[in-house]
Formats: sequence, structure tokens, C-alpha cells
Amino acid sequence: MQGVLAVVAALVAVAAVVVGCAAAGATPRSSGTSASAEPPTVTTTAVPGRTDVDPGGEISVSAPGATLRDVALTGADGRAIAGATSPDGHRWAATEALGYGKPYTWSGTAVGADGAVTPVAGGFTTVAPERVVRAQFAQPDDATVGVAAPVIIQFDGPVSDKAAAERALSIRTSVPTEGSWAWLPDDALGSRVHWRPKDYWQPGTVVDVSADLYGVALGDGAYGREDLTSHLTVGRSQIVRADVTSHRMVVIRDGQQVMDVPASYGLGSDPNRITRSGVHVVTEKFDNKRMTSAQYGYDLVEHWAVRMSNNGEFIHANPASAGAQGSSNVTHGCVNLSTADARAYYDTALYGDPVEVTNSPVALSAADGDVYDWAIGWEQWREMSALS
Repeated sequence: MQGVLAVVAALVAVAAVVVGCAAAGATPRSSGTSASAEPPTVTTTAVPGRTDVDPGGEISVSAPGATLRDVALTGADGRAIAGATSPDGHRWAATEALGYGKPYTWSGTAVGADGAVTPVAGGFTTVAPERVVRAQFAQPDDATVGVAAPVIIQFDGPVSDKAAAERALSIRTSVPTEGSWAWLPDDALGSRVHWRPKDYWQPGTVVDVSADLYGVALGDGAYGREDLTSHLTVGRSQIVRADVTSHRMVVIRDGQQVMDVPASYGLGSDPNRITRSGVHVVTEKFDNKRMTSAQYGYDLVEHWAVRMSNNGEFIHANPASAGAQGSSNVTHGCVNLSTADARAYYDTALYGDPVEVTNSPVALSAADGDVYDWAIGWEQWREMSALS
């Protein structure tokens, strides 16, 4: 019995030594912490040290398997950029665009499940453009348009990397619609790109256009100034059929003829006065429009004028040519109607309505202004895309 007690006493003594060794060593780690814990991995889309970060691109920090705490992105002025953390706490992303040529600094921490910590730190600078190019839509926003309406984006400076610009553009339609962008020559020393469907729009189609150009390198040191959006609704189908040999103008609305009126077209013996053949597009209309020509010596105000090309072709009232309307072509390229007929047509015309001029010996072309989209064949139009 005494031998057994001696053994027990010895074991207690050994246990006391073991406990004593633990108490005299390092401070015990908190629950869940391992001596071999690895600091969390932190990655950012805007890499610290970079000086050419896209200010309109994704700006985020991620720490898979860790929780981000107090993450902030601060500008040189001390203002924190708006941002949001994902529900799982693994990712933070800026929710506002950054400025061009500005420095920014990361701060915060990533804390692993085992308590290991990695700081979110470092700074970067966004790209500084040599020039900023502004773009704008030529068509009215939130408008109801005709079935031939093109989507037009005009840039106020040259765009040499047209492919990059075009990749930033998108068209969403409520009805599946085949179409394409095409880059057209620009007389304003900028650049312009048009989108048109292969065939006329289906009436009722809702069209949403996005041009996500901010931060996009457009070539030769140029960057997009801002993002743009445009919303359009295609209205009823209204097509003007203008056969210059008939001396009449016919209007077809939703497949039904609603007008057939006497008209006079451009004088056929003068190539400069011939009404151009091809599909024109209505772009503007005026109650009163001053029309002048130094070449032909007139300066007049005409009424109920609907522009169908930028070469000076209008559908408008002209009492002075009333005797020729319905029998001969005497105008300087316009479609002349009686005052009553011109007013009746004017009241129904929409931006984007097609005017189909036929049997004229001179075709509508680039020489006749900047909206000659439908004068270009579909395959050629597609080849005018920078991404074709």
C-alpha cells in the first residue's frame, strides 16, 4: 500500500512540474489562434504604386478568408471615397468614380479567422490625360422617334482608338433588333459614330443606349470625359414616299396611306438643285425657317419646314410654287407643298421619320450632310464598325 502511495505522489509531482513549465512560458494564445497562423492575403485592383489607374474602372480590395475592417480610400484632400463592403466582409469596392490625375491612399485591416492581421495600405495615382474628349448624343433624349432614327454620338475631339471607344458603347432594345455601329467622317474636326438597325425599327421598340466612356483611353493621350445614357421609344411607323416624277408626296402611317398631295421637287436640269434620291431622315422642324442662297440669290422665310437632310433639303410650304405643285419640279431641292398640306404633314412629323425619295438622278451621299445612314448598304455599314 505504501508503494502505491509513493507512485501516486510521484505522478502528482510530475504533473505539478508540467503545469509550472506552462505558466512560466509565453502568454497563452487566444482561442483559435495558431502559432503558425499566416497573415491574410490582401489584393487590390488599384495596385499600390501605380500611376496610371483607370479612375472609371473597378476600384476594390479583397481578402478571401478574412474580414475587412475600417477599409477606406482617401484622396489628397482627406475626403473618403464612397464605398461598400460585401455582406461576407471579404471585399470592399468604391461606389463612385475617381478623378483624373489624383493620388489616393488605402487604409484599414484584414483580419483572419485565427486573428492574424494584414494592413490595407499603400497609395496609387489615377491616369492624367493629355486631353479629355467630351461626347454627346445628337438625338433628343427620352423622346419618341421615327422608325429610321439613328443613334448618333458626337465627340468634340478626334478619337484615334475607335475600337476602344466602341467597346464602351452598348444598345439594349426591348425587341430583338439587328444593328451595328459605324464611324462616319466628321467635318467638325472631332469624331462621330452612328448606330442603325439593319431595317427600320419595329414600332414600339424601347431603346436604351449606354456610353461608358469615362476613364477609357481613346488614343493619343485622350480619355473620355464622362459616361452617357440615352433613352428612346420608337413611335408609329410613318414613311414619306416621294417619287420626284410623280409630282406628289405620299405619307404611309402604320401601313395605311394618310396623305397623297401635290408636290414640286428640285429642278431636274440643275444637278445642284435636284432633290437627292435615297432614304432621308427627319431631324428638325420649324414653324418658320429662314432659307438663303448666295448662289441663287434668295433670302426667304418659309413656313412649316421639316428638315430631311443637312444639305438644305426640307419639306415645307411654298405658295410661290403653287402653280408647279403636282405638275412640275421647280424648287432648289426642297419638297414644296401648299400651306395647308405642309402644316398637316408638319404636325405629324417626328425625328427619325424616313423620307424615301425615288427616281432622282442624283443619290443622297456623304456630300449631303451627316445623316445619310440609309444611303449606305448594310454590309458596307457593318464594315464601318471599328470592331468588324
